[in-house]
Amino acid sequence: MSAATALVLVSHSAQLAAGAVEVAQQMAPDVAIRAAGGTEDGRIGTSYDLVEQAVTALLDGGATAVAILTDLGSAALTAESVVDVLDDDRVVMVDAPFVEGAVAAAVAAQSGGDAAAVGAAARTAIDSFGDSATVGAGSAGDVAAAATDAVERSVVLRNRLGLHARPAATLARKAADFDAEVTLNGVDAASVLALMGLGLTGGAELHLRATGPQAAQALEAIVADVEAGFGEE
Repeated sequence: MSAATALVLVSHSAQLAAGAVEVAQQMAPDVAIRAAGGTEDGRIGTSYDLVEQAVTALLDGGATAVAILTDLGSAALTAESVVDVLDDDRVVMVDAPFVEGAVAAAVAAQSGGDAAAVGAAARTAIDSFGDSATVGAGSAGDVAAAATDAVERSVVLRNRLGLHARPAATLARKAADFDAEVTLNGVDAASVLALMGLGLTGGAELHLRATGPQAAQALEAIVADVEAGFGEE
């Protein structure tokens, strides 16, 4: 099964584009992601034809939308030219950090997000590190003050390597599957980058909090995944 929204990652380097695809694909195995890096003869640069071919192949393959992320400035100009010429509402540019945005976009697409949701997830990627915990904690506090039906659980992270990319992506997708607002240690549990930004190591205590119609079901499912070590051990 492929997610409806697909991604094209445009970089000046074929290797960088391919690497970003590899990382994002680990987080979102059902999302169609194409690399369009370098020039057609393998040099550093960007190619209109490579970008156009990647976008067209995804649309021809059944994608309902294609979100394009780019690295440096002229890559964005090349991608914008493709979008302008195709003149197709299904193809959108996303202004976001290249690698972090690609990961966030892929996870959102894996969860069934449309082009707007995928773009929004990518654009918030830059805020998911550094001060994200503080921002997330503030949001959680606001929720706590406004909601009295919150469900809370604590569980110990079993994964020896901590909450690295793959389990973080699994947890984020699970959080997004439910009609609930879930936080983990004060950050948005549906944001893979916010989760990774916590830097949680094996043995860390995870404090989960959820509100909404499916709050209890969401926490039950997430706790089950954590206790199962996300299938890693």
